This record gives sequence, C-alpha cells and structure tokens, in this order.
Amino acid sequence: MEWLKDYWWLIIIVLIGIFINTIKALNKLSYKHYLEKKKGIKPIPYSDDDEDDDWPSQPKQN
Repeated sequence: MEWLKDYWWLIIIVLIGIFINTIKALNKLSYKHYLEKKKGIKPIPYSDDDEDDDWPSQPKQN
C-alpha cells in the first residue's frame, strides 16, 4: 500500500475523468426521443385466466 501514498493524486484524476465522462454521456441521452419511440410499441396482452400456471393455488397439507 506504499504506492497509494505516492500516487493518490493519479487515482483522484482518474476518478474525476470517469465522473466527467459519465456526465457527458448522460447529457447526450434524449428522454424525449425515448418517449417518442416508446409510443409506437404495443403492450403485450395479459389475461388473468392463464391455464398454464405452474404454481399451485393452495399449498398441500399432509
């Protein structure tokens, strides 16, 4: 752990670089584009009367 005493400033610079690049990447995201794209997707129909249910409805008692 001696190297940590000598090169602590390098670790700080790397972490700051990662932080700055993360913020840049998040700023490039467009939530408006995502919402526009999501409007075209149709939801999967769901029916509650599924006959292929693998879970037992009541636990079996001995």
